[in-house]
Amino acid sequence: MRKPIIVGNWKMNKNNAETKAFFEAVDGVAASENATYGIGCPFTDLRTALDHAKNLVVAAENCHFEDSGAFTGEVSVPMLEEMGVKYCIIGHSERREMFGDTDETVNKKAKRLIKAGITPILCVGETEADYDSGNSEKVIREELAGSLADLCPKCVGEMVIAYEPIWAIGTGKSASVEIAENCCKIVRDQVKVMYGEEAAEKVRIQYGGSVKPNNIVEYMAQPDIDGALIGGASLKEDSFTEIIEKTK
Repeated sequence: MRKPIIVGNWKMNKNNAETKAFFEAVDGVAASENATYGIGCPFTDLRTALDHAKNLVVAAENCHFEDSGAFTGEVSVPMLEEMGVKYCIIGHSERREMFGDTDETVNKKAKRLIKAGITPILCVGETEADYDSGNSEKVIREELAGSLADLCPKCVGEMVIAYEPIWAIGTGKSASVEIAENCCKIVRDQVKVMYGEEAAEKVRIQYGGSVKPNNIVEYMAQPDIDGALIGGASLKEDSFTEIIEKTK
């Protein structure tokens, strides 16, 4: 059985005082042997989050694939490793659309994170235009083919892959349970095509896109959905607590 993993993605929100208050309110609720709960927070909040996390895992929201160099404003994997970060979100659609991340750079990030023993949470997903034109499967498979290239089957099995339809991120829209399950099944099948049955059965797949307390249980009941990557609902202590309590 795959252990469910639910992670909040704060994006560019919360200062250190707000981070401390959130973890003090929520961390105790996240104690569970049956599921993993966590928060992806801005680089400036990582130290505060790590210092106050006993049950919640802490994820960075991005990284660079080089260890050091003339990359102003970037943060390297060794920097995250030294802090004790254990998860890192890569390939989020906002990074791909706004900041030039490609399947190739996401692949480099995944390789460097794996080398450091940090679990990548690798995001894929189609635009509304892709969805409307019936190209969801094509886009998902192509993004995975590039982003997961030249990895070992064991490493892929230990990763987390987040399917996030771009048209459902921050829009208030959410993919139906049927669409989300079908696309997560496509993700699992692409892993099987590339790395075999064992990796496909082990890899944990999240759904992300307007996940809230009132729909989390439906998504988590699906056989190929092992968790969620949560945006807005993870910013509020009460809503994220409710999500945790409903999925323990």
